[in-house]
Amino acid sequence: MDGLYTWIKDATWSDPNKVFTVKDGLLHISGNGYGGIITNQAYRDYHLILEFKLGDKTWAERVDRARDSGLLLHCWGPEGGYGLTWMASIEAQIIEGGVGDILVLTGTHPETGQVFPTTLTAETTKDRDGELVWKKGGDPATISAGRINWFGRDVEWADTLGFRGREDVESKHGEWTRMEVIADGGHLLYKVNGVVVNEAIAAKPDFGKLLLQTEQAEMFVRRFELWPLGQAPEDELQQD
Repeated sequence: MDGLYTWIKDATWSDPNKVFTVKDGLLHISGNGYGGIITNQAYRDYHLILEFKLGDKTWAERVDRARDSGLLLHCWGPEGGYGLTWMASIEAQIIEGGVGDILVLTGTHPETGQVFPTTLTAETTKDRDGELVWKKGGDPATISAGRINWFGRDVEWADTLGFRGREDVESKHGEWTRMEVIADGGHLLYKVNGVVVNEAIAAKPDFGKLLLQTEQAEMFVRRFELWPLGQAPEDELQQD
């Protein structure tokens, strides 16, 4: 795993339970704990391709909850700077029923209290429950915390194992899903299985490290690629 390191809550820069392992070309994330695998370098202006599938194993307090993970973008500040677990960042959410949500994670230094602000603006509407949902041409909303739901997130979403919404574009459980993030300055575009599901502008910071989470759910990754803008392959998603 050249160019990457791990940070696990309560274990810091070690991985005693081997949460992150590579075998036969697949990154296996056991899900046992909270933390992430993080790039050594910071990146800006890229087309990221992530192909993943969520596994069967879940852990601890999330054993019967929606399988959960995430890709953190533009990470900055210290490890553990968000919730003593992750980094200040913008998240491309990976959770059953919510793949493609945007989460804004403003961080705080766990020792000094220094704030690491993170903000963005998105065109939005509100759903039945008053939650922000991405809508092209909608009302601009600027947030420094919270979530912008992807456009088809089921209003009946529940944090239950195996949840699947009526309009979900992520693949079925046990199948590969392709998530793409196109980062161009402060502009972020999220695609899931080729469908544009979310978008933001004026993201700050507009560069940073990348962090792939472990969040009490098993996950397999077969592609984790960064391409220069305009140079990503246009191949179709293939299952096994």
